[in-house]
Amino acid sequence: MKKGGQKVLLFCFINRIFVYLCCCNERGCLTFQAEIKPFELDPDNAGAGSLTLIPINGLIKKIVMKKIMLILFLDGWGIFIFSQVNLSGLVTDEKGQVLPGANVVLSGTYLGTVTNEQGYFFFRKVPAGNYILKVSFVGFETRKERIHLIRETNLSISLKYSAILTDEVFVTGVRADAETPVTFSNVSREKIAEKNLGQDIPYLIKTLPSVVVTSDAGAGVGYTAFRIRGSDLTRINVTMNGIPLNDSEDHGVWWVDMPDFASSVTNIQVQRGVGTSTNGAGAFGASVNFQTFSLQPQPYAEISSSAGSYNTFKNTIRLGTGLLKKRFSFDARVSKISSDGYIERASSDLKSLALTSAYYSRKNILRLVFMRGYEKTYQAWDGVPGDMLKVNRRYNGIGEYTDENGNTRYYNNETDNYWQDHLQLFYSKEFSPSLYLNLAAHYTKGKGYYEQYKENSKLGDYLLQDVIIGNDTLTTTDIIRQKWLDNDFYGLIYNLKFIKIKWNLDVGGSWNKYNGGHFGRVIWARFFSDGEKDHHWYDNLGIKTDYNVYGKMNYNLFPGGNLYFDMQVRGIGYRMSGQDDDQRELTQNHHYLFFNPKAGLTYKLSDRISVYGSFAVAHREPSRYDFKDAPVNGPEPRPEILRDVETGAEWRARNATFHANMYYMRYKDQLVMTGKINDVGVPIMTNVPVSYRLGLELQAMVRVSRKLSWEGNTTFSKNEILNFTEYVDDWDTWSQRPFYLGITDLSFSPEAVANSSLKYQLLKSLDLQWLAKYVGKQYIDNTASEERKLDPYFVNDLLVTLKLKSKTFKSVQMTAMVNNLFNAKYETNAWVYQYYEGEKHKVMNGYFPQAGIHYLLGANLKF
Repeated sequence: MKKGGQKVLLFCFINRIFVYLCCCNERGCLTFQAEIKPFELDPDNAGAGSLTLIPINGLIKKIVMKKIMLILFLDGWGIFIFSQVNLSGLVTDEKGQVLPGANVVLSGTYLGTVTNEQGYFFFRKVPAGNYILKVSFVGFETRKERIHLIRETNLSISLKYSAILTDEVFVTGVRADAETPVTFSNVSREKIAEKNLGQDIPYLIKTLPSVVVTSDAGAGVGYTAFRIRGSDLTRINVTMNGIPLNDSEDHGVWWVDMPDFASSVTNIQVQRGVGTSTNGAGAFGASVNFQTFSLQPQPYAEISSSAGSYNTFKNTIRLGTGLLKKRFSFDARVSKISSDGYIERASSDLKSLALTSAYYSRKNILRLVFMRGYEKTYQAWDGVPGDMLKVNRRYNGIGEYTDENGNTRYYNNETDNYWQDHLQLFYSKEFSPSLYLNLAAHYTKGKGYYEQYKENSKLGDYLLQDVIIGNDTLTTTDIIRQKWLDNDFYGLIYNLKFIKIKWNLDVGGSWNKYNGGHFGRVIWARFFSDGEKDHHWYDNLGIKTDYNVYGKMNYNLFPGGNLYFDMQVRGIGYRMSGQDDDQRELTQNHHYLFFNPKAGLTYKLSDRISVYGSFAVAHREPSRYDFKDAPVNGPEPRPEILRDVETGAEWRARNATFHANMYYMRYKDQLVMTGKINDVGVPIMTNVPVSYRLGLELQAMVRVSRKLSWEGNTTFSKNEILNFTEYVDDWDTWSQRPFYLGITDLSFSPEAVANSSLKYQLLKSLDLQWLAKYVGKQYIDNTASEERKLDPYFVNDLLVTLKLKSKTFKSVQMTAMVNNLFNAKYETNAWVYQYYEGEKHKVMNGYFPQAGIHYLLGANLKF
């Protein structure tokens, strides 16, 4: 500040309720101390960080202190007053025993911590104001304290034992917390609900770091998927309440089999990288854990309906009894989703039912969960040929055939049909505040098929005899076929948790078995020869046993320093028998035993700054397709090995938080597409000796004001294969041409992914949210060829939420979501096949265009 050409330096601070002032200009400094008794905080503006400017000519005549920050301008002098205080406390149980590891959060800020081994927590230099302090610990009732911070404060907080055990104990064995040295994101029920208008799970988490989503039908309903750090769902471990959702044979997850699953989800944790030990297939890109059906103590009923572009409709009814007689609860959900899809004939008809009942006591929980899903979707998995993108981006060639008059027709039942039931039984027992047991038994039944019309099919390929008509012999015919799956998946999961003052220990594991039947039926043929109704032309069976045991320990090595160890042993037995659809013999046996160690350190430099680092090893067995498509006399596909190094730092302030994470994921024998084919010309996955992913993930959240907040994240990465050789089919010689390319980029691994969410409270009941996503260039195959790539895209969505008051309902919420606001034309997935014919290089491909501007409108009524 300048006054009459003179530079002025000013500062001061508040200690308790005394104000120390130091006011300086070029002629010298004046210091004095004053006790201000009428120091009052305005509850409506506490913590707002606002400024009051008071012009005063001459001496200070009056000090008005209704804000936290105050600037006074005098003739030739400047005074700056700023209030920051320390907050600390001790957390104990009702008997006075300290509770280390309790979660402590200042609501309305980004500040949070955990109690140390002596049960203390600390927040330093917190702006004076009114806050709600939230303290929680497993087995105890969450306590909320209103605090009025105007001076250094030390609290003593006693937590009461909970009258019932809480559902959170179900997921403690597979989840990370603040003291675990892995990078993770938590998604709350509220975050899920605000965008749950009918689109599948991938579209509800698409703004998380390093996530890229895709939709076969182009609008987020039907077959959808996501990648994290470039890894697809066959390399992402997915569990529901700790129970594996990945298919045991193919390792994939198909959200279409679980319609409106999001309406039963309480929260989601996404761990990037190897993460902590969990159940099921290895995590080669991330782990995603869903918790469902947490207790809602009060009775409720809820109706959610939405409608939007492409005849998209979603209707959901949820209801629950609350806690009956302080012991029992019952919850139910029924949903129906339908959509025509952006792509032609890419329709979806989805139905689901979810039921749960639970018994609660002080030290026990018994919960039974049943979920049923049914889906019928018109196939759209071939994509749009590249040369059609400028002609008709919505083109779907599946089911297309030519009739006897040469006219183009479409078989209207070229559909995928699947039913899936989940039955889960959970039991949790608290032996003491330091010892918990979790047990789960589960059974999943899946059955379904996809149907296809095939022209000019060879009768012999379907075990049918040639048809003789007079002197003519017919070797081909038009058929309608169904490829069936009939599988059973069941098992047991256990976890024992010990909590001590300086350490806590999780010991757990699982045993799971999968029986998967695969068979084909010919349900119609123009010339059926010796075939009968539902003629089978192949049958094979896959039986897989998967077990693991693990131990995880967090140890408080020194104040602020936490050491983490995680050791897992996983065993797999997989047996295949029978014939494939091309009559190849599949009988084979495979056995693996993996050791997956993990270790790391978390260190809190202060109550606001923490750093961490970890090293982890993961193994992944080949999938069913890797085994069955391997050449008869060729090398057997080897398991993949990943060594993952993660290091990061987090800074938290009252109105902002920043997180940075760097990772280096080095693969040995990663299975990738190289262009190689097997004995019958089917493309196969090949082990490449060395590949890696190196990246930096940045996250930030800022509360600009009470009405305006921003969240964003960016990932920069390098994803490469070393010493890569490409193989291209030569149709003239029925051989393959090799091309050594050296270092190339891994497919579908963009070097940059960014998300932004700007939220503004326009009115007290009206929120606007601007969502933006950028995804950089992606290569379709592993050759890093500029001719085979997906262009970068930048897509914006607008979410509007209106909450209304009603005498009839507990709450009424209206939601409008406009997707792809600026009508960007982009593709999120593709496939490519290249070959030589007549010495010319030719290409076949399929792209998956996404919808232009489209909308969803929804209403949620709670009774």
